[in-house]
Amino acid sequence: MAELRHRGTRAIQHLVEFAPATGGLALWVHHRDLDDPAAPVVATDGHTLFYGPAFAGLPLPRQAGLVAHQVLHIALRHPARYLDLQGLVGPVDLQLFNICADAIVNSSMAELDWLQLPPGAITLPRLLLATLDQTTTAEAALLAWDVEALYRAVDDRPPRDRSGKQSDKRAGQQGSSAQPRPDGQRAAKARALGAEQARDLLPDPASAGPPEAAAEATREWRERLLRAHAGDGVFSLLRTLGADLPAVRTPWEQVLRTQAARALAPQRALSWSRPARSYIARQGRSSPTRRLPWEPGFSGSRQVPRLVLVVDVSGSIADDLLDRFAREVEALTRRLGAGLVLVVGDERVQSVSRFEPGRSDLRDVRFTGGGGTDFTPLLEEASRHAPDLVVVLTDLQGPALHRPACPVVWAVPEAFERSDAPFGRVLGLR
Repeated sequence: MAELRHRGTRAIQHLVEFAPATGGLALWVHHRDLDDPAAPVVATDGHTLFYGPAFAGLPLPRQAGLVAHQVLHIALRHPARYLDLQGLVGPVDLQLFNICADAIVNSSMAELDWLQLPPGAITLPRLLLATLDQTTTAEAALLAWDVEALYRAVDDRPPRDRSGKQSDKRAGQQGSSAQPRPDGQRAAKARALGAEQARDLLPDPASAGPPEAAAEATREWRERLLRAHAGDGVFSLLRTLGADLPAVRTPWEQVLRTQAARALAPQRALSWSRPARSYIARQGRSSPTRRLPWEPGFSGSRQVPRLVLVVDVSGSIADDLLDRFAREVEALTRRLGAGLVLVVGDERVQSVSRFEPGRSDLRDVRFTGGGGTDFTPLLEEASRHAPDLVVVLTDLQGPALHRPACPVVWAVPEAFERSDAPFGRVLGLR
């Protein structure tokens, strides 16, 4: 008998036999056997299913249930969403997040009688009843809760002691090195309810890749889920396409590049002092006695486009986000050949720096400040440099009584992207 390629092959065949479309989602992921006896029965990092030695001894329906469970974790982008949530709110308790994700996945496939869930598998109605004292059906719960909202509702641990906005962000990036917080009532109940469930999410920050790749992966998995669910109908692994369907979000880097390309790309203007090439070509083919009407040519309307970057040093912006933003601005000015003027301030202008196209190095600039913010003097200073685009890095907490004549982009941390901008476009950074 030929050897199986990996331990999950028979389980995948079982899934495809009963639910060809949604079961076939398992063919889009990688599979790897682990020889360590202490390895989990099956787990995933968001790209690969890892099978421990104990997986081979399980009955086929149980194997199929475990593989379907992990495939839905990948398709719903749970490991990647854990990393995204951690980047947004700071340290995220992986066990609690895993319990929330398991409850959603188990509720999605609990009614399928041709596969088996682990004994005592936690479901969404059970979790909501135990932690939030809510009685609901699985269908209603799946339509109302996504994994991020569920985690926020369950995680009632007390916040850390904080001494300042900037130190908050740095403390939030310490991850597991920070002192663990004690559970509140809801977190303790959720942890007790999921105590028998193995932790099967293994998020790997090193495999996250650039934001554009993550957004494209989310888009692809969302489309696969929609097509597969429609193809299988009542036999789908998903009871319903509920609130946890991964949302496609365009990376802020891509939005900023598009906006900058429109504003900073060289523009052509009519030049009546020079003929168009088509006029010269037709003039040579026409008769000497015939005079063609003049056709103006084109010339560049500006030699060096100019970007003004305004940095509000009183805003709460994490160091890693600021570093990513600096690299993106440097790449934009280099690609578009744009000069950069850097205006730093809070209630007043603290410094103004000028950089040649492609020669900016924002990481050498000291961002220090505090107190309130008034964008009016900062934007007035920006207008003095005749910019083609103004980008303001801030948290949008302050008045702006001056509006530049060019487009304005307010680049804000995601926590502030719902704030109202006085004008221009708000770009949420994450």
